[in-house]
Amino acid sequence: MIELEGVPELIDPVMVAAFEGWNDAGDAASAAVAHLEREWKGEVFAALDAEDYYDFQVNRPHMWLDGGVRRVTWPTTRLSVARVGADGRPGGRRDLVLVRGIEPSMRWRSFCNEILGFAHELGVEMVVVLGALLGDTPHTRPVPVTSVTSDEALARTLNLEESRYEGPTGIVGILQEACAHAGVPAVSLWASVPHYVSQPPNPKASLALLNTLEDLLGVSIPLGDLPEDARAWQIGVDQLAAEDSEVAEYVQSLEQVRDTTELPEASGEAIAREFERYLRRRDGSGPATGEGGSYLRDPGSGRTRRRRPPESEGGQGPQEPGGSADGDD
Repeated sequence: MIELEGVPELIDPVMVAAFEGWNDAGDAASAAVAHLEREWKGEVFAALDAEDYYDFQVNRPHMWLDGGVRRVTWPTTRLSVARVGADGRPGGRRDLVLVRGIEPSMRWRSFCNEILGFAHELGVEMVVVLGALLGDTPHTRPVPVTSVTSDEALARTLNLEESRYEGPTGIVGILQEACAHAGVPAVSLWASVPHYVSQPPNPKASLALLNTLEDLLGVSIPLGDLPEDARAWQIGVDQLAAEDSEVAEYVQSLEQVRDTTELPEASGEAIAREFERYLRRRDGSGPATGEGGSYLRDPGSGRTRRRRPPESEGGQGPQEPGGSADGDD
């Protein structure tokens, strides 16, 4: 273990993690956590020992010059703290523990235990792991994001999909299962990236993950230039597709399938979610109705519960989330 600046005292912390590699199509998940680090000025306080988990012939260290002094950056996983002010969260401030790194090459169980050790020491109330997979989704439509958990009670409480996946998995699935065995509420958010444009970056998928995370945690996430980057990315892919008639026809066929099978994207519920996001970003207020608030552990019973806001607030590389082929939990 490498301790950098000590462990800070946190308020209502939630851990948000993403790992480069098999579970990170288009680098969408790791880029989303990197965005949170930048926008909320995450302060790194710890890093895992690279010697314990990484094969340096697979993930090689980088040499660089610092004022004429040669230095080495080793592949690893780092933990940082981001402070979410009261203006970004109805009901008061909260802290996020951001975990960003590379899928380990070995000793996955020890890796997850070390992450969970930090979660326990910091009083983390819930772990959210971001992932991205390749799928038959057109780049011209909203990015599908699936929210899954292996916790039946958590699925009911937060209206999430309960994972029934069976098959090969990556570190996202292993970490989520480790959380379940440790009694830590855990959710994974999966963005579906068009398989015909899988190379990174994919700001549109990163944006979709952040929007879903925003809804889950009830916070207002500053988006910076990400919406404009997402629009520019789509325009660029539009232009590339227009230059190849076969690709254009294929995209059109995906659009037809999407439009006929996923009409709920235009449902009243989806529109309501967008409006709630707008209100949060406009003035820091939460949803006008409903419970809102965060998912907490009851210290008396050890069970999980929903925190209600104050009364004044008013009332597809790997295929994964629904249980198809090749992916994670």
